[in-house]
Amino acid sequence: MPRVSVLLPAFDAAATIAAALRSVVRQTLRDWECIVVDDGSTDATAAIVAAAARRDSRISLVSRPHAGIVAALESGRRVCRGEFVARMDADDLMHRGRLAAQLAACRADGSLAAVGCRVRLFPRAPLTAGLRSYERWLNAIATPEDVGREAFVECPIAHPSLFVRRSVLERFGYRDRGWPEDYDLILRLLAAGERLAVVPRRLLSWRDHPERASRRSAHCSIDAFVRCKAAHLAAGFLAGDERYVLWGFGGTGKALRRALARHGRLPSHIVELHPRRIGERIQGAPVIAPDGLFGIERRPLVVSVAGAGPRAEIRAWLAAAGYGEGEDFVCAA
Repeated sequence: MPRVSVLLPAFDAAATIAAALRSVVRQTLRDWECIVVDDGSTDATAAIVAAAARRDSRISLVSRPHAGIVAALESGRRVCRGEFVARMDADDLMHRGRLAAQLAACRADGSLAAVGCRVRLFPRAPLTAGLRSYERWLNAIATPEDVGREAFVECPIAHPSLFVRRSVLERFGYRDRGWPEDYDLILRLLAAGERLAVVPRRLLSWRDHPERASRRSAHCSIDAFVRCKAAHLAAGFLAGDERYVLWGFGGTGKALRRALARHGRLPSHIVELHPRRIGERIQGAPVIAPDGLFGIERRPLVVSVAGAGPRAEIRAWLAAAGYGEGEDFVCAA
């Protein structure tokens, strides 16, 4: 049995799949299999993979009618044989030491269900300031504590970098709920108490381009991410109380409030810094300054502020006020 199964779904990826497979073949860890699931491609994807499989018997092609990413992942997952499953996308590139480094991390700490790795977005020239900021945020995450703390800000592990124990992936699997299947998996793992970490090395080149699924699919829209967060918050952090305190009522706070309301969770109060808003009511919830928290009943607090700098300041203020992150409050940008 191979030590690692690389799970690689592909759809109309003829332009990039050969390079992706070459980056798998050149791994310093030799004990792997690569399961490529061709999801009904209409181009030469299947032919390119079949040719690669003739050159290297560790590569296998699974062909299926087009049904989308979740169906492709589940088809591939069911035939993976390795102790670990490493995700990979057809337009990305692995550093040659990726599989070895992630395997070593999981062997060194048997409590880890999965690890990711740091990434480098490419090509660099077209990257926006927002994407560069996102890359810095993602690459600052390393420990299980980091992953848990940032989980509701954004997906804390880049999915094509995920390296997970197959026994764990078999228990949870992928599911389609109309939002990102990778983020949903990570949040379910964390909710179940699984420990996740990130190898602090850039081991994946993550391609950004206009046709990337995260740009085209409704499952990866901003609204879909917010709905995913809200569903998991309602089932977890907010499960014991229909009322919560919302810190921040900008664009992110408004969207999260609407999504949580669909689960019967409404803010009892809204914390704002803008002096003109303090003392008003927003859809029935009084607007208070941060110090106003000391004069109301203590409820779960959701901080919905987009900027990393403001979030850091709020975290420091709440810690000084005796609020524990993950217990009393979460950040959910």
